[in-house]
Amino acid sequence: MTKKSQRQQAATPKATSANPPEGFAPLLGVLRQLIADSRQQVLRAVDTVQVQTYWHIGRHIVEFEQGGAQRAAYGQRLLPQLGQALAAEFGRGFDATNLRHMRGFYLAFPIRDALRRELSWTHYRLLLRVDSAEARQWYVQEAAAQNWSTRALERQISSLYYERLLLSQDKAAVSVEAQANLAALEDSPRAFVRDPVMLEFLGLPDTGRLLEARLETALMDKLQQFLMELGKGFAFVACQQRISTETQDFYIDLVFYNYLLKCFVLIDLKTGHLTHQDVGQMDMYVRMYDDLRRGEGDNPTVGILLCGSKDQSVARYSVLNGSEQLFASKYRLVLPSEEELRLELQRDREEIEAQKSLHGENEK
Repeated sequence: MTKKSQRQQAATPKATSANPPEGFAPLLGVLRQLIADSRQQVLRAVDTVQVQTYWHIGRHIVEFEQGGAQRAAYGQRLLPQLGQALAAEFGRGFDATNLRHMRGFYLAFPIRDALRRELSWTHYRLLLRVDSAEARQWYVQEAAAQNWSTRALERQISSLYYERLLLSQDKAAVSVEAQANLAALEDSPRAFVRDPVMLEFLGLPDTGRLLEARLETALMDKLQQFLMELGKGFAFVACQQRISTETQDFYIDLVFYNYLLKCFVLIDLKTGHLTHQDVGQMDMYVRMYDDLRRGEGDNPTVGILLCGSKDQSVARYSVLNGSEQLFASKYRLVLPSEEELRLELQRDREEIEAQKSLHGENEK
């Protein structure tokens, strides 16, 4: 190599991460769009298969029930038995509650070819709460045409958008108001995943935990160990256990059974500040759990709501039937106090953050 060529090579800037080559930014933009579009296509494909599968399941259940007087009499036992068998093999997404949704889905949308590919199973679950067939079909068309997310559809149904449009003489004003409400909704990674039920449909393990923040997951792991070490009758039941209403799924962070209290203990952790919505949600969890899981000899379910923020680590207890003074007094002797939980959360958080700092220094 001549001295002239060496000088020319030295004068040419090398491509580094701080100084990418010409054309790098357009290439990055193209690849980002390609990946985003591919992910969206995968979601659409899974949505379509999931919706079609659940429609066929609903059809088979309805046709079985219509197979004569003997099968009709068996109908009350059908879904619990089917749900138990299918959930054991394919996961909680096929339990009796969800089979009931699938049956209702087929009855509300009996023509398979009329199903819209733009809508996910969660969309259709929300549509099942609309009693009027005309309103339901209008929401289907609008959700598909306007590309409404499930949150957007839920907002429109809850605000009676169709009914207000039907009754209002100023339909333009109602439409503008509805669009303003949707503009306030923010996209999030959780909205992209659509619904944990999709992950259950795919048979992925620990589906609830896939959607949890890393800090929250780490705290819950340590809290589970802490409660087991208390030695006060705690038996672990589940992590991220799903309980369902007719149209929504909720996930409880930790569920224990305490054999000294003879009751379930639900624990939900909030990494931010505690709000009145969090308290109301825990009360709903407790009531639902008593209704769905509490046995004949069990005492009222206890809910513990933890706030894990740095400046406010507190706990709130919720127990039904507060008039049962004997039980209320007894559970305070067995369950950890607010101070114990507060100190444990602070200790765990400091340990997790110290490990993160150490890991960051080792990577440098």
